[in-house]
Amino acid sequence: MSPVASASLLMIASGSIHAIVNAIIKGGKSKMASRAATDGSSAVILSPAVAIVPWPAGAWGWLAASAVVHLLYLYAMIRTYEAADFSAAYPAMRGTAPLLTATLSVALFGEHLDPVVAGGIVLIGAALFALVFHRHLGRSALGWAVTTGSMTALYTIADAHGVRAAPSPFSYIVWDFVLIGMESVAIFAVATKGRVFADMRAAWRPCTAAGALSIVTYSLALYALSLGPTAPLAALRETGMATALIIAIVFLNERVTAARAVTVLGILSGAALILAG
Repeated sequence: MSPVASASLLMIASGSIHAIVNAIIKGGKSKMASRAATDGSSAVILSPAVAIVPWPAGAWGWLAASAVVHLLYLYAMIRTYEAADFSAAYPAMRGTAPLLTATLSVALFGEHLDPVVAGGIVLIGAALFALVFHRHLGRSALGWAVTTGSMTALYTIADAHGVRAAPSPFSYIVWDFVLIGMESVAIFAVATKGRVFADMRAAWRPCTAAGALSIVTYSLALYALSLGPTAPLAALRETGMATALIIAIVFLNERVTAARAVTVLGILSGAALILAG
């Protein structure tokens, strides 16, 4: 199997696991505490590996850029989940990302896009936004969701370049999780004047599981990005929306509608075009 084919499969798996992580965070009583506990757990789990992996020489600038973008990403994501249902918020956040990632990758970094692959990316983004507008997402929630998706695109690009610049993908992965975990806990502690810690203690069981799954999902994504092109791989990660819809229907008791079925078909069709390209 070619490196790009392997990367594609890794990214599809990453998308499904990402949906599970976000469902756990959305289901928490305090969204800030759930996010902080999830990211903090990831950092704790991987912190011993700091002494083992190579120093991320050559990637510090990308790590810093990712950390800065994550400041707004984390806050915007929480505001989105506070303002909308999971089945409406998640596709809105994810729909912006593949289109903007592709645009920036081509415009700023000269990445080549095959027309068939470009069509697949557009189809995935369009399918996600069709679901958003069908759900009649409020203006405020939509604004925060688009902001979240935009920040997702920016940190995806930063991390794609960082994981390639580091001496090994695992070096970047470990340091990225540790830095973002510490940052997440710190910013939500400041935002809540320390009240988040009590809520984190109450949510530690599901969020520890989410933290472990978060390591799996983004490690798969980062390793995939070290093997192949940014734009199509980032779009393939959005196939996780199909998993998100299953979660919403099976566990959150939301209805199967024609719009949701068409959305899933659109996402899967877009993924098929990317894989064919």
